[in-house]
Amino acid sequence: MVAAPENLDDLRAQAQEAVRALRSRKTKLDDDSIDLILRDARSHYAWKDEPVSDEILHTLYDITINGPTSMNTCPARFIFVRSEAGKDRLAKSLKAKNIDKMRAAPVCAIIAWDPKYWERLDFLFPHEDRKPMFAGNEAYAHDTAYRNSTLQGAYFMIAARALGLDVGAMSGFSNEIVDQEFFAENGWKSNFLCNLGYADESALFQKLPRFAFEDICTIL
Repeated sequence: MVAAPENLDDLRAQAQEAVRALRSRKTKLDDDSIDLILRDARSHYAWKDEPVSDEILHTLYDITINGPTSMNTCPARFIFVRSEAGKDRLAKSLKAKNIDKMRAAPVCAIIAWDPKYWERLDFLFPHEDRKPMFAGNEAYAHDTAYRNSTLQGAYFMIAARALGLDVGAMSGFSNEIVDQEFFAENGWKSNFLCNLGYADESALFQKLPRFAFEDICTIL
């Protein structure tokens, strides 16, 4: 359903005022906050025996889902694997060196995407009918889903760090096996895995190098 123009005007005014109000309260993050989520953040491989509650998973999702995606498509889907039975199923897909990492983490999230995401655009993008852009255009629908679910996975990792959690993303697994094991009925597709919990920092090694601005950036 397309929103009535008068409703759109009201909604836009409310959205603009909300942004102005937020910026009046806080214009940017302080250095410690930036360090926590990115600059000094690390990928972790060992975990404390400390559970991650349902409440914090809900909060993590509520933050993640507000990250921007193309046309608000929101193609990402999230499976939080926490039980031993779930981890047994997930272990079938992992390279040997990643199995212990996954099992030790309180939670391993499967970041996936739904190939039928665009069918919900009447809800997600109600003011304009964008479904015809995707119907019958499999390549465009796939590229949009993969790109934006990857973005949502990045939002997920940053949001987790902002909540005091640690993360360890993994790509050393078989997407095909994960999809067969977890998504045979709904047809979702796995993107990557992310261990989640409270890290044991004693397993860290030195931070690896990054490129300098001059090496890979250009200002035109």
